[in-house]
Amino acid sequence: MPDFTPTPVTDATAHDLLAEYFHSRELTFIGGTYSVTFPAPEQFEPPAGVFVVVHDGDRAVGCGGVRRLAPTRYEVKHLFLRPETRGKGWGKQLLAELERRAAEFGATEVVLDTNATLTAAGGLYQSTGYESVEPYNDNPNATNWYRKSLTL
Repeated sequence: MPDFTPTPVTDATAHDLLAEYFHSRELTFIGGTYSVTFPAPEQFEPPAGVFVVVHDGDRAVGCGGVRRLAPTRYEVKHLFLRPETRGKGWGKQLLAELERRAAEFGATEVVLDTNATLTAAGGLYQSTGYESVEPYNDNPNATNWYRKSLTL
């Protein structure tokens, strides 16, 4: 069972996980150059948002965050699990944890963007109630945008 620990994005472990995620995307990105942007720390500090590191025992194996876009709208960002942890349902658990935390901050909906090449991610989002929407940002890495209503 994974553990989800709130962690500043400036923390060395969080930074290393984000760097690993961005590097993996750079290696597999299709259709141009992958644009790397490390998250602004203040966007992931409560109540504006939160960033969590996923632990398997003592080992950090993933990360993700939510940040406020509007008073009741939060965005899921940088959902990442190391390959050896995939297929265990931890991505679904991490997503649910981020949604829970967003709801605690007052979110009534969450949005996210992804790239069509991340088929497992797209499947996760659709299987957990996300619906496709028109682009809500100009992220050059994104090809698909989703939203989900949160119910208390």
